[in-house]
Amino acid sequence: MHRLAIVVLLAALPVSARAQSPFATNVVGYAPGSSPAAGFTNAASALGEPTRFTGGPFFPQAVTPFQPAFMTNELVSIGAGGELVVAFDHDVLDDPRNPFGVDLIVFGNAFFGDAAYPTGMPSGLFAEGGQIAVSTDGVSWVTVPGIDADGFAPTCGWIDASPYATVPGLEPSDFTRPIDPSITPASMIGREWTAVRDMYDGSGGGAGIDLAPLGLASIRFVRVRVPVGAMQSAEIDGFSDVAAAGMAGDLDGNGSIDGADLGILLSAFGTAEPSADLDGDGSVDGGDLGALLAAWS
Repeated sequence: MHRLAIVVLLAALPVSARAQSPFATNVVGYAPGSSPAAGFTNAASALGEPTRFTGGPFFPQAVTPFQPAFMTNELVSIGAGGELVVAFDHDVLDDPRNPFGVDLIVFGNAFFGDAAYPTGMPSGLFAEGGQIAVSTDGVSWVTVPGIDADGFAPTCGWIDASPYATVPGLEPSDFTRPIDPSITPASMIGREWTAVRDMYDGSGGGAGIDLAPLGLASIRFVRVRVPVGAMQSAEIDGFSDVAAAGMAGDLDGNGSIDGADLGILLSAFGTAEPSADLDGDGSVDGGDLGALLAAWS
């Protein structure tokens, strides 16, 4: 579709029909606490898509469960007694259609040791914790029990990358798809890389949270705190809203494929936004537009 035609179509759509980011978009508050990692105090680093490729021009590497993001512009560190509060530009819903019922994913920079370097056989998980709480209004908070912000599962930026790849893969993982919550670090310890990659099943990893057990229909704010006196400093890379596993093309999850979904797709046109890449070819283009129109309801 010609770019001018896209602009004209978008201008005719209401604001509510235009794309919302699946990732956190605003820093509401940040207090680094004591002894955060030096240089990692730009809270905006936790906004937008988590890191797929790290190291810059000097130490380039794909983000995998064995080599996490590590640049100062990719992570924000929360020291003992500190906290980070972010917000989405929309309500993150408790949606039973989501894979495994998971609604929210938090990404840190945890990683596995390698028992058979460089083949990629997880030995132990290196993680730094962080207590998660969620809120509908940024005032009343509900703590998420038993799930660490900087913990399992380590971020995996590419479906087809080797454990220590120094170039991007060809198939990006989906940061809006959670890993199966029945899988644990113990499930991966001692397994070969192909088995570990199969467990991710296209997911970008992260700590998945189901809002239903918390008694919440939706949230918009997420807070990560590190307790006073903690010996570790949690590092955070991003937050994502899980994409519903409903009808292909139902991008806003309202049960129908209509003008609102068209607006979302057109806003993502020309990007690699996974939630709008309906044909899975790595680009939001005419093929995705055709798929959406073919499923129009």
